[in-house]
Amino acid sequence: MTLTRFVTKNAFRNKRRTTLTVLSIAFSLLLLTMMMTIWKAFYLDQGSVESSQRLITRNKVSLIFFLPGYYREKIRAIPGVTHVVNQTWYGGQYKDSKPENMFAQFGTDPQEFFDVYKDLRIPPDQLEAWQKDRAGTVVDAELAKKHGWKIGDRIYLKGLIFPGNLDLTIRGMYTSTQPTESIYFNSTYLEEGYAPIKGRAGFFGVVADSAEDVPKVAKAIDEEFKNVERPTKTESEHAFQLGWIAMMGNVKAFILSICLAVVFAILLVSANTMAMSIRERAREVAVLKTLGFTQSKVLRLFVGEAVTVAVLGGMLGALAGAGLMELAAKAPGLNFFLAGVHVAATTMLVALLVSATMGFVSAFVPAYHASRLNIVEGLRHIG
Repeated sequence: MTLTRFVTKNAFRNKRRTTLTVLSIAFSLLLLTMMMTIWKAFYLDQGSVESSQRLITRNKVSLIFFLPGYYREKIRAIPGVTHVVNQTWYGGQYKDSKPENMFAQFGTDPQEFFDVYKDLRIPPDQLEAWQKDRAGTVVDAELAKKHGWKIGDRIYLKGLIFPGNLDLTIRGMYTSTQPTESIYFNSTYLEEGYAPIKGRAGFFGVVADSAEDVPKVAKAIDEEFKNVERPTKTESEHAFQLGWIAMMGNVKAFILSICLAVVFAILLVSANTMAMSIRERAREVAVLKTLGFTQSKVLRLFVGEAVTVAVLGGMLGALAGAGLMELAAKAPGLNFFLAGVHVAATTMLVALLVSATMGFVSAFVPAYHASRLNIVEGLRHIG
């Protein structure tokens, strides 16, 4: 019998204890996999090449305050800027307040919107139809599939922030690498129904010549409006998105605390299991040494058992985490933040490495002491 086969058989000699240990580690790794995936999606992924050239200009005080519409042409005149489009969050209600019927709605300029958001693809004939219909809208193709929409259908939105309701006709469907859960309509239609916001915008989407020019352009825009009544704050699109996430609280600290708790739980569960297992097998260790097992071989035997159990639990947890992440990304209320987020192979590999490392660390000390056990003392042990 090989050492590997011996390790495997011994790891599952107490099936109840091993099963409970595997399930405990699996649950911990499920949480760790999901937290690492969310961390990667929020703070590490930089988006598409096109998005790296985009900036968002908003009111310096808060996103809830509007900017004058004439800022758009002033921004366009700044060196390094190629396109500028206005956007206004509508925040209306579709059908009812159920989470599955919630999606983002923005008023914008159909003439320049897709010049700024080049990573969104739409057939030319549909874009032209939208540009000609003041009450038209374009919708995310995945969102349309979810609600069963088709070209020519009408979407009724009840105003919650603005007093006016919108009656929109779908003129186009766009696709993107990541679902946006959004629709866009002509901001002029909104302004006609609510005069106080005429000539104003919630924020501006700006395209720079290159990703390298983004910091320089952002600084130039904010300098342009530094000493006016409504100063601006310009940041990269990724930083702007993180601002939305920050509205939920200190997400970074929350994720980090869960990850630390998970690692500690794995270490505690694995260490407890191995300590009990090794303590019960003192006489077995003495017999193994009598048969010629060296100290290093006994050490490898016990450490191998712990790593095997930990990796099995980690594998189950990582797979379960990947499945649960897919469901969370489509869940009503969460899809706006987690749309398109999935567990990468590298994340699963890291989770397995964490579980294997914790299995090794938790077993090394008791396994080392067991490997040094005197044969006579081991044979006298009762337990």
